[in-house]
Amino acid sequence: MTTALITGSTAGIGAAFARRLAAQGHNLVLVARDTKRLGEQATELHDRHGIEADVLVADLSTEAGITAVEQRLGDRTHPVDLLVNNAGFGNKGRYLEVSMADELTMLKVHIEAVLRLTSAATESMRSRGRGGVINVASVAAFVPRGTYGASKAWVVQFTQGAARDLSGSGVRLMALCPGFVRTEFHQRAGMGTDNIPGWMWLDADKLVATALADLARGKTVSIPDPRYKALMGVVKLTPRGLLGGMSSRTGRKYGPQ
Repeated sequence: MTTALITGSTAGIGAAFARRLAAQGHNLVLVARDTKRLGEQATELHDRHGIEADVLVADLSTEAGITAVEQRLGDRTHPVDLLVNNAGFGNKGRYLEVSMADELTMLKVHIEAVLRLTSAATESMRSRGRGGVINVASVAAFVPRGTYGASKAWVVQFTQGAARDLSGSGVRLMALCPGFVRTEFHQRAGMGTDNIPGWMWLDADKLVATALADLARGKTVSIPDPRYKALMGVVKLTPRGLLGGMSSRTGRKYGPQ
């Protein structure tokens, strides 16, 4: 039986991955900061699907948290076959409205943690000749949206480059780029969502099903909805200067997950 490790597993996209993978019979390593919610999640998934669900309490904005997950990913006696780097958050406010400490914390979680955990996982996977990594980015990676969008753009570029370098090794890497998803993401960041049209909202469970299918097909970037694929097609044809102006007027407050 294979094992998947999911960061940010207790809510939103991470929880949807946990539900889907458990239903498919995968054992899980659930990673988040909230001990109580992790325990409840692990018990529920074990009781419902009969899989083993271990918990790892870790804050990926800290050195200790990243190191703890690195060590688990490097455990050759209990290998991880699929890593889902999902942990992330958004800051409310435009550039220079957010404290430098908060900006650096975002980079720690979105970039340093993703780099280190992906590296720890793929080193072990390459030696076994199989495995997969899904790094959760955002469609915000494709438009100028301050630090959040820039960090997600890094995730996309890094994942594509690493996938190319590991081509033929049996290890697959994919950047998942969702749009607006009905999760706790915006509420936690204190972001309003009243002006977001209903058609832009995605269902987390459907998104995850598409993402896993895209990984199996060998895609390195997944935009898991026809509406957002069409929207990103328009973005590619729009001058960068105009995109920057549109992004500035809407503000980072409404950046997608």
